[in-house]
Amino acid sequence: MELLNNMELDKNMIVNTTIGDTEVVWHDVRRAPFSLHGFHDPQNMPFFCRLPLDVAKATSEEVDQLSRESAGGRVRFSTDSPYIAIRVKFLVVGRDSHLTLVSSAGFDLYTDGEFGSRYIKELRMSYKMEDSYEQIAHLEGAFMRSYTINFPVHSVVERVEIGLKPGASLKEPMPYRNLNPILFYGSSIVHGTAASRPGCIYPAVISRELNMDFRNIGFSGNAKGERATAEWMATLPMSVFVSDYDYNAPTVEHLEKTHHALYETIREKNPDVPYIMVTRPDYWTRAREYDHILDRRDVIMRSYMKARETGDKNVYFIDGMSFFATAHQYEMTMDGIHPNDAGFLKMADGIGCVIKHALEKRN
Repeated sequence: MELLNNMELDKNMIVNTTIGDTEVVWHDVRRAPFSLHGFHDPQNMPFFCRLPLDVAKATSEEVDQLSRESAGGRVRFSTDSPYIAIRVKFLVVGRDSHLTLVSSAGFDLYTDGEFGSRYIKELRMSYKMEDSYEQIAHLEGAFMRSYTINFPVHSVVERVEIGLKPGASLKEPMPYRNLNPILFYGSSIVHGTAASRPGCIYPAVISRELNMDFRNIGFSGNAKGERATAEWMATLPMSVFVSDYDYNAPTVEHLEKTHHALYETIREKNPDVPYIMVTRPDYWTRAREYDHILDRRDVIMRSYMKARETGDKNVYFIDGMSFFATAHQYEMTMDGIHPNDAGFLKMADGIGCVIKHALEKRN
């Protein structure tokens, strides 16, 4: 008996690799009226990266590579086209056992409105895709709406074009709230590893809930509080800074050495910005490392208390142990370490609540 694969058995698994006979006009997302977010100088760089190349190289070889991945990047626009197509060219396609291909190399589409954002469709590729693909999403009717398309978590994207119906209007997107972006600095958890698709990473969830721009400065396994990155981040416009790199500090001693130093570097140029310190979320699934996890949490608590003792009333502490303290605590990660979509929602709820409080307190 010949065994068939899933794509032969389930028509919903089939991915059309072209847009067929549908007529489209292609638009380069680097040109107005498209609005790009989460990238460094996207109009002038040959690919969509998150850090200046000199800063990334000065940090580490690993950050130099990871900063080229487009995690947290977005393109936003408004159109009345009844369909939206995408045409993508990659320099590097990310594939890893922790990731769905939609997360690592796919895009997902949301519509943004007065009552929040709504997921429309993931823009998938065929499994054997090598360095480019195109895909189309057919929409509900043809009227003016604002859209956000999230970029892949673990791929290096060279070019993105959006295809619309000939004659369709193309305008600027619904704006984010008139506040500076939220900066998220951290490990693979901030980067977004193990989300099922790009829009499910916790910084993106918070962004949609608060209608705020954000920068994802997460580096899988390699966010270690390095000074080069810290000094660059301190120069960026920000409404809130979230420090979530506990997991990547190689030792408790390294965390002790860098954690408060990072706070001081950011705080020197941003004296009034809410600063949130987060500890790792995997206590329940890594019970054998209980003492080690608590030692690291104590370091971050001391960093927080030291800031408070200097009179800083805009610093906040979030205990990662609280994120998955539910009846389903063991189902919140993909591998005992990296949150899955359910875990990311829990983190977004906890961190987003503190961000909202901190911003309301300032206003």
